[in-house]
Amino acid sequence: MTNTRPYDAAEYLEAEEDMAAYLDAAMEDGDPRVIASALGAIARARGMTQVAKDAGLGRESLYRALSDEGNPEFATVMKVIKALGLKLRADTITPQAAKKKHQRRTYANAEA
Repeated sequence: MTNTRPYDAAEYLEAEEDMAAYLDAAMEDGDPRVIASALGAIARARGMTQVAKDAGLGRESLYRALSDEGNPEFATVMKVIKALGLKLRADTITPQAAKKKHQRRTYANAEA
């Protein structure tokens, strides 16, 4: 019998650049749950208690908001991003890239 344990990205997020790249990849996906989950992993890697304190939020409520079932308000997301020392930025995409991304998402949803 093989013993396994759930994958936790927080265990592998050590460098600031890794954390930023992880959040950037989650934002590329565009799914709010994926973004919240990525923020949760980064916060756990940094120390949820300190992140909650820096964000002015309760630790328990932050855990809930950034869990897989959580649905944080945008204000909470922005507080957490700031507490993590990250920033949210916008970038332009070409119409072709947007169309391909939509097609990939539609194809992935059809397979599910």
